[in-house]
Amino acid sequence: MLLKELYHSESGRMRVAGLMSGSGSNLRKIIEHGRRAPYEVVVIFSDNPASNAEKIGNDYSIPVVVRDISSFYNERGKPRKDLSIRAEFDEGTVDALKPFNVNVVAYAGYMSIATNQLINAFLGINVHPADLSIMSGSKRKYTGDHAVRDAILAGEKQLRASTHIIESQVDYGRILMISAPLVVNLPKGVDFNNKDQVNLISDDHQNRLKEIGDGVIFPRTLEHLADGRYSQDEQGSLYFDNKPIPQGMRLEA
Repeated sequence: MLLKELYHSESGRMRVAGLMSGSGSNLRKIIEHGRRAPYEVVVIFSDNPASNAEKIGNDYSIPVVVRDISSFYNERGKPRKDLSIRAEFDEGTVDALKPFNVNVVAYAGYMSIATNQLINAFLGINVHPADLSIMSGSKRKYTGDHAVRDAILAGEKQLRASTHIIESQVDYGRILMISAPLVVNLPKGVDFNNKDQVNLISDDHQNRLKEIGDGVIFPRTLEHLADGRYSQDEQGSLYFDNKPIPQGMRLEA
């Protein structure tokens, strides 16, 4: 059986582009971890001029590229949800990143859906605040923006985060790593019909999951990727240290 590394470590230190739209908290962890890992963030890209991209770039002396996706859509008289012109935006993003000789793109809080123009140009890695191995029939159970809330409402006793490869279907990329669990801790007398209370509980759990989940497995996934420890066979099935990981590499407490 022939295995091919997702990134060939002998190619040199892995060059990462960090994509972000907001605070960039995950990107900071990635950058800092890269100081002692075989990868480095060589450019920061943001689709939102109001994001913290410029500040993070200044803090770490990393070049920043900003392309305002809202202005892009406004100039064309289209709503942001219209994906028919998103490929054009992504083509511009690919062109903007090419001079930095990027190997991997880390989607660190990037809020725009990527089209094949961007997906096919670079290996993309994302982190999602849910255990993507949990299924409901043939579908992943906890995808989308409200994965933490949905898991809590479904009665899950633990929450996990997952890193996965960016592929055409959102939150359906092949899983690389699943974090150690965060125990769901509900206040006494919680009223699940109270949306405000549910949102507060969900936000609290998501923030704590970000610390022990996202912030741990995203940098670690990039480190293992840079070390050449992730590979795939001819069918695209993933391996870690040459062992199959059909549901990703799972961490325990």
